[in-house]
Amino acid sequence: MIDPSSLTNPKYGLALHTTTPQLGICLDNFAGDNRKQIWELGRDLSSSLHSYLQEILAPQTWQDLSFVAVAKGPGGFTGTRVGVVAARTLGQQLEIPVYGISTLAAIAHSQLKNPSVDSLVAVVMPTRREQLFTAIYRVAANGIWTEYQSDQTTTQPEWEQVLANLEQPWQLIQAPTELAYSVTSVLALARAQWQQQQFAQWQNLVPFYGQHPV
Repeated sequence: MIDPSSLTNPKYGLALHTTTPQLGICLDNFAGDNRKQIWELGRDLSSSLHSYLQEILAPQTWQDLSFVAVAKGPGGFTGTRVGVVAARTLGQQLEIPVYGISTLAAIAHSQLKNPSVDSLVAVVMPTRREQLFTAIYRVAANGIWTEYQSDQTTTQPEWEQVLANLEQPWQLIQAPTELAYSVTSVLALARAQWQQQQFAQWQNLVPFYGQHPV
């Protein structure tokens, strides 16, 4: 059950980004206390996540969290799964909202400054087998980015055709090499939903890998 007072009290939002060998964690009470850190963990990400969570949370406790956000993919199979499972577990145990934010949406949000309301933002990220992860989002006045074209795996010619068929202006964002730094955008996009009282349930959070792991 959501406590309505949590909308006004300066409790904390927590965001995780685990879709690459980097771990990104961001903690913010949106009232002056914010922490962000990126770790290069490689294969140690899954075994180290909990200790780094406790490290960045202190001196706060789990009960100080109002909501949790996580980059739900596309991304690497193991890292993405680890982050989603951790976020679901926290949401279930603490009985707080859990927001799965597209990796592509977070990339676009982190790269754009003051985008126009109702504008389209196209995002592309190279992946294996000469394929691309792509998506198109529409920017809303309330800060919530809605899907114009959902995250998908495609080829360069198919993507170029999609862009050519768009009937209104759009901006193109190319994914940077290091994705975990967009963890602050994962938190910002989740907070926009939380402020609108769109309280996402942990049961509804599923990862999007984009490609089969093998």
